[in-house]
Amino acid sequence: MADPYSILGVSRNASEKEIKSAYRKLAKELHPDRNADNPKAAERFSQVTGAYDLLSDKDKRAQFDRGEIDGDGNPTAPFGFGGGGGYSAHGQPGAGGFEFRSGEGGADFSDIFEGLFGGGGARQAGGFGGGFGRRNAPPPRGANVTYRLAVDFVDAATRATQRITLQDGKTIDVRLPAGVEDGTQMRLKGKGQPGPGGAGDAILTIEVRKHPFFTRDGDDVRLDLPITLAEAVRGGKVKVPTVDGPVMLSIPAGSTSGKTLRLKGKGFTTKDDRRGDQFVTLVIDIPADDARLREFVESWQDDRNPRASLGV
Repeated sequence: MADPYSILGVSRNASEKEIKSAYRKLAKELHPDRNADNPKAAERFSQVTGAYDLLSDKDKRAQFDRGEIDGDGNPTAPFGFGGGGGYSAHGQPGAGGFEFRSGEGGADFSDIFEGLFGGGGARQAGGFGGGFGRRNAPPPRGANVTYRLAVDFVDAATRATQRITLQDGKTIDVRLPAGVEDGTQMRLKGKGQPGPGGAGDAILTIEVRKHPFFTRDGDDVRLDLPITLAEAVRGGKVKVPTVDGPVMLSIPAGSTSGKTLRLKGKGFTTKDDRRGDQFVTLVIDIPADDARLREFVESWQDDRNPRASLGV
């Protein structure tokens, strides 16, 4: 591995906070879930993670800064320590195997060997014959697979079950999560590519389609409802569409365009499993050419100034 400071893009005197911030930014950009078609990003993500693992460990960072370990956490000179530095390794047999210590004027390299042999120390019962105690890495899981799932507006509002076809040709039914919105991601465990350590996951990104007359406002739904002049003047009940199907809505007598009425519980399902509302804005629809209406208006006089509140 190259210099972990360079990999994270921080200076050698960077604080823990600066190192963590740099890692989070790079990890978010390079995460395999967001770069399924870019193997170089996965490799870079691995390098960034390794660099952060080293620099976030105070002891390992100090060892790297002193030149005792490389960017992979391995000793720079694990055996012999030659070259005039006065270091020697003395094997002292005993129940614990071997003990490594420095020569006169040298440094204690036990922590280096501790890092080399998997954090279990340089000693293990049975000596070198029993191995160094390095843990075997678990077999890798298969790759994650990403999907885009286009969902109708009404289905998103009501969390309708969706049927999807996976890469292997199998179909499964999934229930949309509470609080679903455009860009919401769902993780299906074990539905990705197979691997020695088990299958990866399927990552679904939800795309909510636009609706011809409903619009979303947070967890609420909004609708402009055309009504006749007679319905506005006299009031009465009219049928209104909702995401749950049509309902009857009472229009107050004397309603004007722009008046907004509320239908409780007819919006989107919130993350805490409640329902938002539907807000209905009345729009009086006047026929383009109605002789009787024109005759009525000509014989009717309204002396009010409905624009007075606007200062005109």
